[in-house]
Amino acid sequence: MSLKKAYLIVILVLIIDQLSKIYIKTNFMLEGEVTVFEWFRIRFIENEGMAWGAKIPGSYGKLFLTLFRIVAVAGIGWWLNDAVKKRQSNYLIVSIALILAGAFGNIIDSVFYGVIFDHSHGQVATLFSDHPYGTLFHGKVVDMLYFPLFSGTFPDWFPIWGGEYFNFFNAIFNIADAAISVGVGILIVFNKKAFAK
Repeated sequence: MSLKKAYLIVILVLIIDQLSKIYIKTNFMLEGEVTVFEWFRIRFIENEGMAWGAKIPGSYGKLFLTLFRIVAVAGIGWWLNDAVKKRQSNYLIVSIALILAGAFGNIIDSVFYGVIFDHSHGQVATLFSDHPYGTLFHGKVVDMLYFPLFSGTFPDWFPIWGGEYFNFFNAIFNIADAAISVGVGILIVFNKKAFAK
């Protein structure tokens, strides 16, 4: 696969990711939800940290995370160029392109959203607001894809969680996260083909 085609994948994922995030941010209040199907909902949340909402503690935690993401994206970009140059498997190149697009999509939120949007608490955010909610490198990542496939209560005899309510799958994510997951999934499922000599 050519570098041009690989970057086309990156650009397409980035466009879809950013358009979906901007739409959600400018049309939903925080925690706003629309049921598409019983098992699929659009639910707007903002993530200040990493996957599953984990945060790096301290006043510089968010800045450190954003800078780390930028360094990681530079490394993934180098890996993509190197894989194309060495004419490695299309499985590998597509995977790297998806991971790069996803990581870059979330970096855009972290770097810029704090200075181009106002907050979404009790209101729909405004793009290019005169009163942004944050500062450069301190934006929140917009998540909206929610798949509560099934829910119920663990039986009383179940260890630790017996009698407790559960919801599977309770993660809320975005297109960038999905691209990273698909890219990693391809590397795992098609490992031998991806890393074929």
